[in-house]
Amino acid sequence: MSVLLRALSLRCQQCAVGRLPLQRSTVRSWLVNRRRSTLTAEAVRAQTPQAVTVPNAATNRIVGKWLVSCSGLVVGAVVLGGVTRLTESGLSMVDWHLIKEMKPPQTEAEWEAEFQKYQQYPEFKILNHDMTLQEFKAIFYMEWGHRMWGRLGLLGWYMVKSGLEEKPESYDVPRVSQYRLAAHLGSALVLYCASLWMGLSLLLPTHKPVDSNLKPYSPLSPLPVFWKLPDTRQLTLLRRFARGTGGLVFLTALSGAFVAGLDAGLVYNSFPKMGERWVPDDLLAFSPFLKNFFENPTTVQFDHRILGICTVTAITGLYLFSRRMVLPRRAKIALSCLLAMAYAQVGLGISTLLFYVPTPLAATHQSGSLALLTLAMWVLAELRRVAK
Repeated sequence: MSVLLRALSLRCQQCAVGRLPLQRSTVRSWLVNRRRSTLTAEAVRAQTPQAVTVPNAATNRIVGKWLVSCSGLVVGAVVLGGVTRLTESGLSMVDWHLIKEMKPPQTEAEWEAEFQKYQQYPEFKILNHDMTLQEFKAIFYMEWGHRMWGRLGLLGWYMVKSGLEEKPESYDVPRVSQYRLAAHLGSALVLYCASLWMGLSLLLPTHKPVDSNLKPYSPLSPLPVFWKLPDTRQLTLLRRFARGTGGLVFLTALSGAFVAGLDAGLVYNSFPKMGERWVPDDLLAFSPFLKNFFENPTTVQFDHRILGICTVTAITGLYLFSRRMVLPRRAKIALSCLLAMAYAQVGLGISTLLFYVPTPLAATHQSGSLALLTLAMWVLAELRRVAK
């Protein structure tokens, strides 16, 4: 047995010695090839120009400013659209072309031709049958400016087209469909909120838990409360409260489209009661039941009042709840501005109602809804950056 083991050991040693030169040569060739490939890669890298890298913070600022600028353009389009609606200018341009209409009529003959096209539609026949050419030019330029500013495409024209349709069974003032008006405004508000939110997300810095303007902390004095981080659970509740309040602001602004589309602001011009009653008799006069919430002017105005009251109540509650917490200075300023704008917007709405919807006051009220929505977005953006 021992002889067999010695023979096997000797055989293994012989095999190992036989393979050793081969292994050494294989390793040497692999190292040479690896060195050559490394030198080649370094040479190529040296000849290739280095790409210019832009700092991430600088890129965020550029994109953020561009997005905020886009949201500002949307604000201009919405405000101008509200004035167009209030001045009954929206149906003055009776056709839609993507490129052709970018240049308004230049000669007197072109104006006469455009005016004759307008005379063929219900708004002129029923409401403006005594309108002169100069008066037509005024409303035409209002609508032309709105289209050039917005240029949102088919949805705006789809809305306008609803006011140009003949309705022999109706003797009411020609107006656009409140459903299409709400869709048009809703798409603009969504676009505005998305661009503003992304812009603020890129521009606003994260809040620091320690204020650098304060004096250094001394062990001999108690720690100031504004140096502490807010409670995690309370901050989570505050953020949820703020999101719900922002959604309520959006819904209230969107309900204003139904008020404008049905001229519901001219139904009951009193506050807080509607006429002599808290709840009017014709609140649910339409059938089926759900039709009242979208087509009954009384119900639409009643709903807008309730939504407005709920919104200002929610904003007040949000502000009071935030007072119980330790928040950064910018967040406190945003919440205070939101509260002040909410009460100003309520005052504008009541004044618009009591004075029978004058155009300057109504346009300011419509613009106020955008200002309130902007401040709600700012509050959300600030709370998102509060450190837990």
